[in-house]
Amino acid sequence: MKINWYLKTDQNTYQGEVEAQEKTEIAVNLSHETIASCVCRVNFPLQTGEKIFVNGFQSWTYCPEHDPHDLDRSMQGVPSFVIRKYGLDKSGDEAFTHYGHKRGIFTGYSWAYFRLNNIYHLFGSLDEDPGYTRFIYDANKQVLTMERDVSGVTMDGRYHVLDLFQASGSEKEVFDGWFKELGITSRAAAKLYGYSSWYNRYQEINADAIQDDLAGCNTILKQGDLFQIDDGWEPYVGDWLEADQNKFPGGMKDQADRIHKDGYLAGLWLAPYVAETKSSLYQNHPDWFLQEDGYPLSAGSNWSGYYALDFDNQEVRAYLKQVFDRIFNEWGFDLVKLDFLFAAAMKPTANETRAARMHRAMIYLRSLCKDHLILGCGVPLFPAFGLVDYCRIGPDMSLSWDDVWYMKPLHKERISSAHTIINTVVRHGIDGRAWRNDPDVFLLRKDNIKMNEKQKMDLARINAIYGGVFLTSDNPSSYTPEMQQQYQQLRQLSEAKIISLATGKDEITANLLVDGSPTVMNVSLKGR
Repeated sequence: MKINWYLKTDQNTYQGEVEAQEKTEIAVNLSHETIASCVCRVNFPLQTGEKIFVNGFQSWTYCPEHDPHDLDRSMQGVPSFVIRKYGLDKSGDEAFTHYGHKRGIFTGYSWAYFRLNNIYHLFGSLDEDPGYTRFIYDANKQVLTMERDVSGVTMDGRYHVLDLFQASGSEKEVFDGWFKELGITSRAAAKLYGYSSWYNRYQEINADAIQDDLAGCNTILKQGDLFQIDDGWEPYVGDWLEADQNKFPGGMKDQADRIHKDGYLAGLWLAPYVAETKSSLYQNHPDWFLQEDGYPLSAGSNWSGYYALDFDNQEVRAYLKQVFDRIFNEWGFDLVKLDFLFAAAMKPTANETRAARMHRAMIYLRSLCKDHLILGCGVPLFPAFGLVDYCRIGPDMSLSWDDVWYMKPLHKERISSAHTIINTVVRHGIDGRAWRNDPDVFLLRKDNIKMNEKQKMDLARINAIYGGVFLTSDNPSSYTPEMQQQYQQLRQLSEAKIISLATGKDEITANLLVDGSPTVMNVSLKGR
């Protein structure tokens, strides 16, 4: 298998051909040269029945396995004013990636695999700082293209055109081999169980509601599980130093103390690299934000509209240091869920790629959090490998199986239970290697939900079998004895030993040892 490579700068053109190895490195010496394009290609013929996977850009990006004639979803055809109004191109890659909208062409980042039954052929990047490795497979031409996201960035010194690992074997064999070469191990070993406030109450939380849910959790959770307060505790997104006094008059230390009193880890949500328009941070410090055309860089339309902070600004660093010191050392929280992290690196700088900046942003957060637990979310995955303890690997689940029809053509990062269940399966290979995978929550309740019983149970069982985090967002005080038993059975299932997994187009077949007993479980991927 030969790799043809091509690097064009403002001064020179470099090219060559190398024989692909298990570990392939291609590098050239540059003298302050601005890169126009960096492309590598390899012929990779498909076998009959072989599936194609290219990893999506960030946590929320839908990235299913494909058949050769599938159409890779993009926003082509969505009116530009809709994209601008709702910031649909902010959280993903469509602002800087061309999707041809042609059947048989699939685009992703950092790793790709081809699967025939239970045999995988994995291609994985070994270094993304030189630019995200964009994997593009053209099933029509049977060619895998690997290109760096580095156009317009000036490099000086030895530049890595490609750092690639490839191997064939079982899922375990190829991912074990890749992470051994990466030198990365998961910070967390055991699964994390618990509760999140988001998917029932959303931002409508207060001290009484949280304490009601805490009391309910005492009927199902175990000592050492997580009780996480999600978005809604802060006055506005970006203002993290105090709680909303109308909702939490006793402050957040009081909440953490109550959680600890009941024997749980205390978790708190925040989005450290963004602030919304209504926040004091945005109104008082417009110079703290990344700039675009002389204005703060918009990162999306959530809340009152939100903007990306510049973590290289020393005043921003001082503020974030104060925030994390307060959360951990004054309030006493054990875990932070850090969300919307992509905003730290939406654009490259003159001398730094998006990927290098994202990696540096994650290293910085780890330095602020020290040994406290981090659950990452809304983050490009490779730059966070080994730096967070847990990480979301799919989009937000929804209270229905999938969104209404008019949402389906929109961006790959949209909320969808149907999408998150697929991502939980196809990104299983990094669970326990990069971190423990967070598939998002499951729900057993009967009110404030539009999924039927089968859909709820299929989602819960996929989370149990494939996930490294197992959270509910119900108030368990509403559980009947039957639902309490369901929860305990699912928890037992999540502790099962996986013997083998077979992934079909519509169904997963899992051979498990559940409490020592052989069990075969079929789970629908289609919600029916």
